[in-house]
Amino acid sequence: MWRLIYSLLFLIIPGTVTAGAQVYEPLSASTRTVLQRSVSDRAVPMLVTLPGPEARDWLDSMAERLEKRIPNMEERRAFLITVHYEATRAGLDPELVLSIIQVESNFRKYAVSSAGARGFMQVMPFWVDMIGNPEHNLFHLRVNLRYGCTILRHYLDLEQGDYFRALGRYNGSLGKAEYPNLIFNAWRRNWVYQVAAK
Repeated sequence: MWRLIYSLLFLIIPGTVTAGAQVYEPLSASTRTVLQRSVSDRAVPMLVTLPGPEARDWLDSMAERLEKRIPNMEERRAFLITVHYEATRAGLDPELVLSIIQVESNFRKYAVSSAGARGFMQVMPFWVDMIGNPEHNLFHLRVNLRYGCTILRHYLDLEQGDYFRALGRYNGSLGKAEYPNLIFNAWRRNWVYQVAAK
């Protein structure tokens, strides 16, 4: 019952940022090097991971769902192309990433949590010191998505593919069900994509 009330309040109050405090965990030198490499590359500004018609269908479907949150069509399409690219690059489902963004920042680029997490995917600033460089701005779309997807991929690898535990780590609430359930519910209700039958 309380989860339902909390979920409804989250939908009613758009200014809410639910990010927990991602926990600073020392990384081995090899892990740090791999993560640094992952965040330093530049994204390609187009859908390169889907064939033409499928890419167009995915983009149209997601753009329609996102219209109320990002009204400008050009901005919405650029956002979705970047989400798709960064998620796929990290081996993540783009719809999962959209679910995380919905729960973390409600699609607000400049969201800041009480713990200091920033941007669409609510990335903690300590990650810039650990795996990035001082020029990385966590409010920049591509930078924020690159960090968020890289961090979640790291946690998924650490948890051997267990999404529940990886999402708990991402939110700083490992072992608690509330956050992973919010993500799974948002994914199921809003972002599941089915390829159109031909």
